[in-house]
Amino acid sequence: MKNPEHRIRTTKKLLRDTLMSLLTEKPLRSITVKELCENAGLNRGTFYAHYADVYDLLEQIEADMKAEYFAALKPMLSDVADLTPPKVTKKVFDCLETNADLCRVIIGPYGDREFARNLIRESKICSIESCRKFFPDAEEWRINTYVTFVYGGCYALMERWLREGMVERAAAIADAAEKIMESGVAFLRQE
Repeated sequence: MKNPEHRIRTTKKLLRDTLMSLLTEKPLRSITVKELCENAGLNRGTFYAHYADVYDLLEQIEADMKAEYFAALKPMLSDVADLTPPKVTKKVFDCLETNADLCRVIIGPYGDREFARNLIRESKICSIESCRKFFPDAEEWRINTYVTFVYGGCYALMERWLREGMVERAAAIADAAEKIMESGVAFLRQE
């Protein structure tokens, strides 16, 4: 007999994958539990054992990604001696790679733009705090300008990477982003 936890994980992954596929074709409001279950090959009772509706399913998918994303950012606020920005950036791009299906949906025509805006807004706050720690003499407007510029560039880079099918590995994209960011750090050191 199979492990019930394995069966639950498999069922939830199947529902996630099916929802992500449907969201490339139509908005969430047009997706029914019946359609989702038919496409997943599951009965509705199985769906309702885990989720209240398709909105609940998407909220849980987004919450899981958000937790993973902020776990990747958390070291920026710590005093870890061997912390390097490339390690943090790589973890962030690993998270995006793991959640590529959700990221593609978010940037697609039926994506949850509010989720993306909130994720970026909250992570910018974390980055600003980190910059304050690493560059205590930098003027506040320089920190805000730098972080805004970096996030705009990283978002555009992520968008291009996803649209082109993630040909490069997450580590390569993270390394490129990090080199560009390190070049911009001189801006924070100016007086």
